Amino acid sequence: MGTLSIAGKTIELDADGHLANRTDWTEDMAREIAAQDGIPELTPQHWAVINFMRTVFAKEGDAPSIRRLTKESGVDTKTLYQLFPKGPAKRAAKIAGLPKPKGCI
Repeated sequence: MGTLSIAGKTIELDADGHLANRTDWTEDMAREIAAQDGIPELTPQHWAVINFMRTVFAKEGDAPSIRRLTKESGVDTKTLYQLFPKGPAKRAAKIAGLPKPKGCI
């Protein structure tokens, strides 16, 4: 575990570098996490994925897998990899303030 100074706050991180407490998350924080992770701007498609992930997590207690993201979020696989390169489900979960999905390495 570590910490991250972002959006004027010091936030606890889990062992994977994701927010330890998802209630700390804000949209401004998501923008800063994305920028630090090499995504300079969050587009409406980014937000569609982020909001879908947060909704699924709130209902089920786990972030959706990449397979579920491509089937249910309205964003196809190719676009998902363009939006969140190098591991879309894990990167999107991090930006969404959620733990790494269980199916991710």
